[in-house]
Amino acid sequence: MGDSIERLYEAVIAAKDLDPATSRTARLFQRGPAKMAKKLAEEAIEVVIDAVSGKPDAVVRESADLLYNLTVLWASAGVKPADVWREMERRERLLGIAEKLPKTSVKLRKATPVPVVRRRLVALESRLHKRQR
Repeated sequence: MGDSIERLYEAVIAAKDLDPATSRTARLFQRGPAKMAKKLAEEAIEVVIDAVSGKPDAVVRESADLLYNLTVLWASAGVKPADVWREMERRERLLGIAEKLPKTSVKLRKATPVPVVRRRLVALESRLHKRQR
């Protein structure tokens, strides 16, 4: 998949300076990051709606649109797919691939075993959940 995203990213970079009248990518670049972000959000919402509605084929199509728009936004922001892959690898080393770093500051030492980190995250999530009630 990483190779597909890399190819998509290179295609986006190549198309950004084309004629906006004929290139969707160039048109997004011409309209700027706010329009790119809006398109990305719209596609994300469509993926969610189709997933909740039980339409897997539509989820696949909308997910492809979502990835395209994410890649356009990355290119506009100067973010390369390799930057994202490095962050994902860093998180995997810390927490495991399926976990997300907490938004609050939790100090994690490099030597902390993953099960301990997961227990800390569960405890933190539990506390946050209680506060929201």
